[in-house]
Amino acid sequence: MSDTPPRKLRCAMVGGGRDAFIGAVHRNAMALDGQIELVAGALSSSPDKARASGRDLHLADGRNHGDWQSLLADELKRPPEERIDFVSIVTPNHVHFPVAQAFVEAGFHVVCDKPLVHTRAQADALVAAVKKQGTLFGVTYNYTGYPMVRQAREMVRSGRLGEVRKVVVEYNQGWLASQLEGAGNKQADWRTDPARSGAAGAIGDIGSHAENLVASVTGLEIESLCADLSALVPGRMLDDDGSLLLRFKGGARGVLIASQINTGLENDLRLRVSGTLGTLEWRQEQPSQLVHLPHDGPKQIFTRGSPWLCEAAQRASRLPAGHPEGFIEAFANIYAGVVADIRARNAGQPADPIAADYPRVEDGARGVRFIARTVASAQSESKWTPW
Repeated sequence: MSDTPPRKLRCAMVGGGRDAFIGAVHRNAMALDGQIELVAGALSSSPDKARASGRDLHLADGRNHGDWQSLLADELKRPPEERIDFVSIVTPNHVHFPVAQAFVEAGFHVVCDKPLVHTRAQADALVAAVKKQGTLFGVTYNYTGYPMVRQAREMVRSGRLGEVRKVVVEYNQGWLASQLEGAGNKQADWRTDPARSGAAGAIGDIGSHAENLVASVTGLEIESLCADLSALVPGRMLDDDGSLLLRFKGGARGVLIASQINTGLENDLRLRVSGTLGTLEWRQEQPSQLVHLPHDGPKQIFTRGSPWLCEAAQRASRLPAGHPEGFIEAFANIYAGVVADIRARNAGQPADPIAADYPRVEDGARGVRFIARTVASAQSESKWTPW
């Protein structure tokens, strides 16, 4: 046996160049544990901006590309021992599918931002391609990376709440309360454009996070839904406010709210799960606390980093209790899961399920279905739209 430590995994990034919000978040998350090295990229749809962005990040000239097609072609020309281990896709939504499909079909592992793709047909094609190639495919629903979300998942699924009866999830923002699109705000511009964002606005952008949070924590499957979507800012082409009633298989009921026009609110994602034995509450803006309200006892507040948390929650923490961890660390936990899975595959061993804990392509495909069924429900005269 060798005592030589494993090398860093090599990553390429598509999108995320100058003026991008989420690209820097991904890069910071990758760097946090010292396991990933960004070695290549095509960081913008503009070739000049892509190369300038790569120079900002000190990419070698030979791996700093003007478009993703050149990036893929270059990696395929390299000997296997020099190629990237995976690609991270952080572009606007309309670019996800062609890039992801091409890299999967070429045999590369992929990490992709959400929502996965525009249509259910594209999602199904990606799921089939990943299955055929046997590659790894992670989707960055980053809120599942928070330690207290993983603690909530363990408590719900181990029966601490009894039978789940009601789930309420809200994701409220206020940044789109005025018409920022067309006024130089890059994020507002593409997120409100159907050609780039897809069929939904707020529901696709943040509602997909809310749906994934419910599914990840509770394991409940939607049976039918009733949706009301609105574009409350005059002239806006996609929804900026959505309210849904949910019916789950097994009888539980739910409410999902996703709104980006709640003036003054920042990133207010909150979840409440109620069962026959108690309730759990979690808020993203206070991520280190999970409130447990048992039916037959006093309120309990679990805190991140505490020794009595489940193993998954403890492993997802990097600092002792009382030292704040948050958004980037949650992203880093998703990447840590991807790294653990890739290393296990490279070693020909099964991955530790707690270590390799991250959303898969199937989760992304379910999110695309959620968006499609929500839009269909909002356009329908029927009260309930089957899943």
